[in-house]
Amino acid sequence: MGNRENTLRITWVTRSFLDYRIPVYEALDKLVSENLCLIFSKEYVPERVYAKARKTLGERAIGLSGEWKIGSEDRGGFANSKLSFRFHPALLKIIGQTKPEVLIGDGFFKWSFAALLHRLLRQVPLVICYERTFHTERNAQWYRTLFRRAVVKATDAMCCNGKLSEEYCQWLGMDPGRITYGHMVADTKGLARKASDVHSIMVQRLRSECQISGTLFLYVGSLSPRKGVEQLLKTWALFEAKHGNGATFMLVGDGELRNELEEFCKERGLKGVRFVGTVDYEKVAEYYAAADVFIMPTLEDNWSLVVPEAMACGLPVLCSKYNGCWPELVHDGINGWVLDPLKPDDILRVLELCIDNRKKLKSMGEQSREIGSHFSPENAAKSILEACTIALNIQKGQA
Repeated sequence: MGNRENTLRITWVTRSFLDYRIPVYEALDKLVSENLCLIFSKEYVPERVYAKARKTLGERAIGLSGEWKIGSEDRGGFANSKLSFRFHPALLKIIGQTKPEVLIGDGFFKWSFAALLHRLLRQVPLVICYERTFHTERNAQWYRTLFRRAVVKATDAMCCNGKLSEEYCQWLGMDPGRITYGHMVADTKGLARKASDVHSIMVQRLRSECQISGTLFLYVGSLSPRKGVEQLLKTWALFEAKHGNGATFMLVGDGELRNELEEFCKERGLKGVRFVGTVDYEKVAEYYAAADVFIMPTLEDNWSLVVPEAMACGLPVLCSKYNGCWPELVHDGINGWVLDPLKPDDILRVLELCIDNRKKLKSMGEQSREIGSHFSPENAAKSILEACTIALNIQKGQA
């Protein structure tokens, strides 16, 4: 990497982020000799995460209050089901004050819109980090697609999650030569370290307190319609009737469906299902350490970060085909299996594969560690910087 990239001034405009993003910011900041500025919503980012950002970047982590809001929040539900606008009146001015040589935006709208305006007004190269796929955007309205195509024309480079996201971005009109991928990663090293620190006595205590028997299948995430937990539980009833106390299904998380799902389990007399509720991010590694298999039955997700988290903790993964991460992270029969959560027979198939291959689960979990190790914050930062370099070279070529 040349000296130019080593001192590149980058301003990253993102409305929100969580703990997993901090290691990526830290790695990218190191690559550019502490020349990364991060602008975000102080109102939307949790206080603990804001503190981590300030610890990592100091005053270059700029949290803003006073966002303008139109429409309700659109997180948690299916993509494109709501229309909302978010903007900060001072955002454009503050971007300018950071004097960026390259801008990064997350997605095409909300706070990325200010980065786009700065690109158009000041001709500062723009990189968009993007997550979505053809599946998540299957119901995108025509005006959303039209807007995205227009933004792509003004964007110099993109960094995508993976193959499925890259395919969608090419369809929107982005030159494949301007695309890198691998920007979305979990804090794999941190979680792996925490999971390895969980003593076997703690695991035994947790399994005893939760009355775990047999193979422990773990789900971590919200209990919302989008996550496919309802479909999974209906099939679990068939699975439990066949295998008895040979397996337990533990759900870590909360959401609008929790009462309904608990009532379903009560009505069906399901004895092998455990609802844990919300668990602090700092303690979730204990549940990964106690589990035998991780399962993500989502009906729609760009790149479920709990999948690489579970992999970093040495778990084989049962992953929905509607999760954008499966081509890169889940290799059938190697470190898990891909399933269709809309087909009960397919859910039953993979659950029984785990029972039939119980002795192989640990070695499959080790394969998960190996596969997941390539999706590190350091590699994500390199991919993002590569996109920034492409954007800068595109601008030079057009000058």
